[in-house]
Amino acid sequence: MRENHALGTENIGSLLRRFAIPSIIAMLVSSLYNIVDQFFIGRSVGMLGNAATNVAFPLSITCTALSLLCGIGGAANFNLNMGAGKKEEAEKYAGTAITLMAVLGVVLCVTVRFFLDPLMRVFGATSDILDYSLTYTGITSLGFPFLILATGGSSLIRADGSPRFSMFCTLAGAVINTILDPLFIFGFDMGMAGAAWATVIGQVVSGFMVIGYLTRFKTVKLTWKSLGLRPGYCLQVVALGMSPFCNQLAMMVVQIVLNNSLTYYGGLSDYGSEIPLACAGIISKVGMIYFAVVIGIAQGLQPIVSFNYGAKKYDRVKETVKKASMASLIISLAAFVVFQLFPRQIISIFGSGSEEYFLFAERYFHIYMFFTFLNWLQCIASNFFTSIGKAIRGVFLSLTRQIIFLLPLILLLPLVMGIDGIMYAAPAADLIAAILAAVFLKKEFGLMDRESGKEVFAGK
Repeated sequence: MRENHALGTENIGSLLRRFAIPSIIAMLVSSLYNIVDQFFIGRSVGMLGNAATNVAFPLSITCTALSLLCGIGGAANFNLNMGAGKKEEAEKYAGTAITLMAVLGVVLCVTVRFFLDPLMRVFGATSDILDYSLTYTGITSLGFPFLILATGGSSLIRADGSPRFSMFCTLAGAVINTILDPLFIFGFDMGMAGAAWATVIGQVVSGFMVIGYLTRFKTVKLTWKSLGLRPGYCLQVVALGMSPFCNQLAMMVVQIVLNNSLTYYGGLSDYGSEIPLACAGIISKVGMIYFAVVIGIAQGLQPIVSFNYGAKKYDRVKETVKKASMASLIISLAAFVVFQLFPRQIISIFGSGSEEYFLFAERYFHIYMFFTFLNWLQCIASNFFTSIGKAIRGVFLSLTRQIIFLLPLILLLPLVMGIDGIMYAAPAADLIAAILAAVFLKKEFGLMDRESGKEVFAGK
């Protein structure tokens, strides 16, 4: 109980650093799985290999979505109940979340292996890219159960008051992947298969580290009885995990539509089909490095906000959100400057290409990523509402940018602007979603102010 007590009394800045920094590092390291593969594949297989990893990317997003559904949902319920003094309930929520992760990981793995070829085609693979994507995804699908358990379990480990160990679980897998990638790809001449096996081995190691920790949980004792799938608890875990889940699921849907749109409209342009698909894949993963920092900050605020909201310490809740927002703004401004000033230098890290390849990448960075400095608002807001148990608002905000605004614009704008319409869809969606998130946050802060006033008036 020492760590949970500290959540309600310790300096907010210190708490946020303690929980957010390991979470940021863990998210950054997690994003490196795809970046490292992209780097070595680009320098061995080439542009078609990079395009193939972009085709496979929706499944990586799906794993993250299921991880957050169970991990964030379980952690939020765990901390809310610990804050309210309901230790036995907190234990059941943690156990339920762990079992859900294991079941969903196995189901996803089996499903992908049964429907691998049609999935790759739906995700945008052209005839030149298909064989590469089948090889890569066929192998990486074996690691999905371990990836989901490692990523989702890290949220529970942070909720238990061990953010550093959570970070080390992810870090270990990424380091192994980074070491094995060049060994398998170049040393053993395994190409796409080598990158895939390096990824799977790293995920297995991370998964077993999480399993080892869960057997010695600190604040509650997890037993076999805790791991049951209780319908009521499952629903509550899913409810509070639905916001980050929908956000990731929306990213997957948009990625699939984006891949197909880039292939189609790229074929009608001077760039051709493969150049836009390869460039967008690299830029999406580079963007994930930035988003990893913002998501890490948002995940770091979750145990602090959940505990203090459960304990009705609303001033501490607001202070946590404000400090997390300021940190996210600074990071977002830095990312905006880098994306606008150095697009060619960034894309060249991942291999060579024609002049048309680099020209498209520069335009894509300048336009598609223009409102990077506002993108933190939606992430912080949706995680905040999840953390205080208001799942519907969190889900709505998580869907605004990707599904409600970006997806229709990707479909409509190219009809009149061609491939440029795809690029201009993103900044328009980013701006509207950010304004909406700010309005929701302001309204909720007002509600907490009124609630605090009632408690003071009542003499509490």
